[in-house]
Amino acid sequence: MLWVLLLLLAWAAAGTTCTRLCLASVRAAAVVDETDRFQGRGLTLYEAAFLSGGPARVADLTLVSMARQRRLLLAHTGWATVVDPRGRDEMERSVLGAIGPDGQSRIAPVRTTAAAAESVRVLADRLVAAGLAVPDGARTTVAGAVRQVRAAAVAVLVLGSVALLMPPQAQENRALVAIWFTLPLILTLSCLAIARIEVHPYTRWASPAGQHLLSALARRADTDSDDRTYLTTVAVRGIRAIGEPDLRAAFAHREPHA
Repeated sequence: MLWVLLLLLAWAAAGTTCTRLCLASVRAAAVVDETDRFQGRGLTLYEAAFLSGGPARVADLTLVSMARQRRLLLAHTGWATVVDPRGRDEMERSVLGAIGPDGQSRIAPVRTTAAAAESVRVLADRLVAAGLAVPDGARTTVAGAVRQVRAAAVAVLVLGSVALLMPPQAQENRALVAIWFTLPLILTLSCLAIARIEVHPYTRWASPAGQHLLSALARRADTDSDDRTYLTTVAVRGIRAIGEPDLRAAFAHREPHA
């Protein structure tokens, strides 16, 4: 009856991981009333950048926006040079402060410092409070729970195979063992299917409500000016979505770490 012990292990793995996935999905889907305020006005580009790629994407968007306005030069060698030292908002002032008084710096440290600025933390707190962004402690929770359920499904298959191969087993007993191990396998596969439908994609930054607003922003960008569309693309998809070789080269030195 060693197969019964293996069955208990299979049920423990399936039950624990599926419960974690359900709890993570519920937390990720939770929104608050303040979301209605964003539904009325939509997202700003900074908000869209954070929900799409986090603090680093906000820094990227600020750098590209200032470069588009010729207030910052982004050289293909990976250096940023200040042309206009007056920041028009807190994000731009954070970038200028990260570049320093010399007016020139490598892009990588500027991006890192600007991403950790207080203005970005305030933006993140506002989006989390509105139910559009995933809190720090819950980021990647759903994706991690999905990976655990997948591992549990594989574990159930392995344990079931071991139980079936244990000699000696009567033919009718083998069928009974197979049926018992099929049940936790069905549980894990069902949870994965439901997660795929209800909470996919498993984003690190945006909640389901935030993902909905991001989709609306991308649709509206099609009717905006070229510059707005350009910056929206950077906010939602990142630097790699831009076709300009010089701009891509300016950020190329940090792409392996993205």
